[in-house]
Amino acid sequence: MTVYAFNPLGDARWEQFVHEHARTSIFHTRGWMEALRRTYGYEPVVYTTSPPTADLTNGVVFCRVSSWLTGCRMVSLPFADHCEPLVNSTHDRQEIFSFLVRASKKECWKYVELRPSSSDFLGESGAEKNDSFFRHVVDLRPDLEALFRGLNKNSIQRAIRRAEREGLSYEEGRSEALLRNFYCLLLKTRRRHKLPPQPIDWFRNLIACLGERLSIRLVSKNGQPVASILTLSHRGTVVYKYGCSDSNLNNLGGTALLFWRTIQEGKMQGLQEFDLGRSEIENTGLVAFKDRWRARRSILTYIRFSTQRRRPAAEGYRMHMAKRLFTCMPDGLLAATGRLLYRHIG
Repeated sequence: MTVYAFNPLGDARWEQFVHEHARTSIFHTRGWMEALRRTYGYEPVVYTTSPPTADLTNGVVFCRVSSWLTGCRMVSLPFADHCEPLVNSTHDRQEIFSFLVRASKKECWKYVELRPSSSDFLGESGAEKNDSFFRHVVDLRPDLEALFRGLNKNSIQRAIRRAEREGLSYEEGRSEALLRNFYCLLLKTRRRHKLPPQPIDWFRNLIACLGERLSIRLVSKNGQPVASILTLSHRGTVVYKYGCSDSNLNNLGGTALLFWRTIQEGKMQGLQEFDLGRSEIENTGLVAFKDRWRARRSILTYIRFSTQRRRPAAEGYRMHMAKRLFTCMPDGLLAATGRLLYRHIG
C-alpha cells in the first residue's frame, strides 16, 4: 500500500476532513498549523493512504522541526497538548507508521513523536513511551447550579466568591491591549517557573490565524492586571491553553473567577467540554487545582519511534543549568531568549 504526503495548508481536503472527523481538536486545524509556520517556520505535512485524487479516509499530521541545537525530528504537533492520529483502520495505521520508521532512518530524524489523546497507540510495534501528563476535562452538560455545587467548597467556590466580593473587573477578547496585559503577566509567571516566555508573536499569530476561536480573558483590580488565561475553541470543546497571574494578587481569586467565567460562557454557547489541558504529573499543585473542578482525569502518553537513544540525565542537567541562568536575566533578555529558543523546542 502506498503512503502519500501533502501539505494541509494547501489541500482543501484536510479542512473538510477535520470538520467531519469525530476525533479532531483545535490542534488539527489549519489555524494552529499556520500559526506554527508563521512563528517558527515549521512546515506541516500529512501522511495518508488516500491517493491525491480521492477523498481523505485517514491522516496523521506532523511538523518537521529542524534545529542545529536540538536536532531534526517529526512532531505531531509542536506545542500541542495532544493531536490524535486520525486513522481508524489498524492496517492503514501500521502502513503509515512503518513508512515513517523507514523515512526516519533515511532522513536521519532523531525520532518521530506522536501525541495521541487516547491510549489506542501505546502498543504500536517499535514505539517507545516518552513523556506522560495528566489531562483534565470538565463535563459542561450539567446545569450551572450543578456545576458550581461540584466545585471544591474550601478552595474553588471560596476563591470565586472572594473575587466577586473584591469587584474584579473582567474583560474578554483579542485586542492588542488585552494581549499586552496577558503577556506582562505571562512574563512574571514564566520567571517564577525559571523559564522564558513564548514569543509574543506566537500569540499574535494565533489570534490572526484562529480569530474568534481564541479568547483572552483578564481580571483586574483597580486597573491592575491580576490574572489572565488564553483559551481555544473547537466544535463543542473550549481548551485552556495558557494561564498567568501576578503572584502578589493570587489571594484575590482571579484565576478561579476566570475559569468559572469560561464555564459560564461555554454553557451559553452550548459547549460540552472544558479541556483544562495537560499538567506535568510531578506538578502536584496544578494537578490538585484542576482536580477541584470536578474534572475527569486521564493520562496523556506521548510515543516515539526513535533512531537515537535518549539521554534524560544529560537533558535534565542542561535544563537545571539553563534555569539558573533564566533566573538572573532581566525581563527584556528573558523575552529575547524565548524568541530564540522556542523554535528549537517544538
